[in-house]
Amino acid sequence: MAKTSATHQAIEAVFRDEYGKVSASLIRILRDFDAAEESIQEAFAVALVRWPVDGVPDNPAAWITTTARRKGIDVARRDQARNRKYILVASSQSEEDEFTMLEGMNDSRLHDDRLRLIFTCCHPALNVEARVALTLSTLGGLTTPEISQAFLVPEATMAQRLVRAKRKIKDAGIPYRVPDDSILPDRLDGVLAVIYLIFNEGYSASGGDDVIRRDLSTEAIRLGSVLAELMPDDPEVLGLLALMLLQDSRRDARQSADGLQVLLEDQHRSTWDHEQIKQGVALIDRALEMGRPGRYQVQAAISALHSQAATAGNTDWTQIAALYEALSQLQPSPVVELNRAVAVAMARSIIDGLLAMDRPDVAEPLRDYRWYHSARADLLRRLGQSLESRAAYQRALELTTNTSEIRFLESRLAEVS
Repeated sequence: MAKTSATHQAIEAVFRDEYGKVSASLIRILRDFDAAEESIQEAFAVALVRWPVDGVPDNPAAWITTTARRKGIDVARRDQARNRKYILVASSQSEEDEFTMLEGMNDSRLHDDRLRLIFTCCHPALNVEARVALTLSTLGGLTTPEISQAFLVPEATMAQRLVRAKRKIKDAGIPYRVPDDSILPDRLDGVLAVIYLIFNEGYSASGGDDVIRRDLSTEAIRLGSVLAELMPDDPEVLGLLALMLLQDSRRDARQSADGLQVLLEDQHRSTWDHEQIKQGVALIDRALEMGRPGRYQVQAAISALHSQAATAGNTDWTQIAALYEALSQLQPSPVVELNRAVAVAMARSIIDGLLAMDRPDVAEPLRDYRWYHSARADLLRRLGQSLESRAAYQRALELTTNTSEIRFLESRLAEVS
């Protein structure tokens, strides 16, 4: 029983850590998103049967890839799909080459299947929402509920969006490759959005027991590093990488030993990764020197101010509020206005912050956004308005599925009650 449990944990770890790599490889081999997904699911089902008996293989990801490839070819044979697509699948790499492929994979933009997959999913033939959603699904392994939470849309809507995106790629024959240098900059915005949403799901997990999903944030930073190597003179690429490094530097302080979420002002700053902060600050300084400010650079500058404050009380909230004002010009959105309202509350007064937060153009679009209600509840708590604070915390609880966040909100709700 113990061996079976350990094996199941190993399979879950492979799925969590290697899904993007296996998915990208299978999509390249099978030339079909749905076929790759089905083959991977079947391969994991086989692993659940085989690994408890045979043991976990030395290279689990390569084992899953090879098994999924066989499944894909078997399906093609059963369907008598003896067309060019089947020939391509059957004659791609040999089984031995495919098994050892993952061991030799490097971060080169020419050979990284995951990077190719991002650019395929971010093709201009797809709308922006579909690009991001499809990449989160196929590369990050996020579920449809997790992606719908990131987009603030119903789960059914997101499921339909994913189906349409896959069909569009298939019907339009969208190529699986990194674009030529001449068109690469035009395709960059969608790629940056994809990477940052993957990072955000890792940084603040929408579900599960932990505040963070380290596998996703680590993958996003890795992809951001590859892009920075690919486009070292693009300030927004550097700005995004800086932003992720600065935010990720605080991950070990964001959850207490008993699993509760820890807010920024209460974190032990000695546990922050100061080498990572140094790297992030150097990147944002370099990006801003280029004189072409963008939304990721501004957000990185905000994060740098937080990271460089010796204590929470030393945070330069006035400058942060000004940067959020600049960000609202570059990227107008209710979420940006929510963050600006919090900064105004800290820089000027809580009343001013609440007034900004309660504006209809902010409150209405964010009525089902859990962080809106938790932020509002916190400001009301600071004012001593217990009744309104309780109602806001309760609404945030109704919208939260992450176990750690639920426990934190319950503790705050008990405090104001």
